Amino acid sequence: MAGIRTGLIVSAAAVAASALGAAQAGDLRIVQTNSRDSVIHLIDPETHSIVGTIEDVPVNHGVAAAPDGSRLYFSSEAKETLDVFDVATMERIAEIPLPARPHNISISPDGARVYVGLMGAAFEDGFGGIQVIDTQALAPAALWDTNSRVHNTYVTKDGRYVVASMFGGEQNLGVFDAQTGELAWGMYPPRNEGELEGVRPIAFETNADGSTRRLFVQISDFHGFTVVDFETQEELTRIELPERPAEKQEPGPYTQAPAHGIGVSPDGRTLWVCSRVNGEVYAYSVPELDYLGFVEVGSHPDWLTFTPDSRFVYVANGHSDDVSVIDIAAIEEVARLPVGAAPKRNITMMLPD
Repeated sequence: MAGIRTGLIVSAAAVAASALGAAQAGDLRIVQTNSRDSVIHLIDPETHSIVGTIEDVPVNHGVAAAPDGSRLYFSSEAKETLDVFDVATMERIAEIPLPARPHNISISPDGARVYVGLMGAAFEDGFGGIQVIDTQALAPAALWDTNSRVHNTYVTKDGRYVVASMFGGEQNLGVFDAQTGELAWGMYPPRNEGELEGVRPIAFETNADGSTRRLFVQISDFHGFTVVDFETQEELTRIELPERPAEKQEPGPYTQAPAHGIGVSPDGRTLWVCSRVNGEVYAYSVPELDYLGFVEVGSHPDWLTFTPDSRFVYVANGHSDDVSVIDIAAIEEVARLPVGAAPKRNITMMLPD
């Protein structure tokens, strides 16, 4: 049975007990997947240190946590499964088979459904889709035909929509009704027929009532992001990231994604954007989108997650196999932690009581 390995624990307090078993109510963990590994790292944002690992999830791609912190969900590309762990015991309680190779996943605000993006062929036309998992039954509830390969899924803060970033379909950004799976609207068709290009990570700006105001979208072969009005479904502008001299740029390949990894801080005041090409992360003000500065991090920054108080952002560096911790107010790196092979998707979770 997979569980926590304490060999990587670095704080004295954590050595005395298992990383999660000793946690108090309200504690947080950064959950860091590693896309060319079978291990997931757990980071304590109070100490910026690794306090445990989860084992035996080969080629883990996506991660989601139950809103109450009771479970963790991981998609495994190697096994084509969704693996479910009980956080209190750190035991794997389910290994749900999927119809095709999965990529990233998301969870509904009430924790009732996990939405698994399928990059592999889930239908006869060779396209993927979205596998909906009922978290009470721990079983498939529905399979949505998206007419495209699905790279990432996101649930809007109000829970009304599932937004998918996709490859190869007629529309590579799809907004689906979270209950029925019906397409509400879409955009970004491929520029060249037959090419595997499309939409990459997406960040969300929300209104006071939790509805979505704007999307910040990373697309193939663009070193920056686009700004999309969610209500009018129109692209408002494109913002290109700063360029470095060629001799200072990171070596490829960039897999058509020179910019990959983007997020709005929980306080809604800043947008952070990763540049694989430059090995840097850029900060912009929200809502103005004024440039604030940059932080040099590890090689090929790929994904990021925030602490709920908007003090720190954790950036996964896919080629240097480490995680950069950035002080948001100071716009500077304060720690760098070695993790597994090719770290990418990460989340912040609240531990259960």
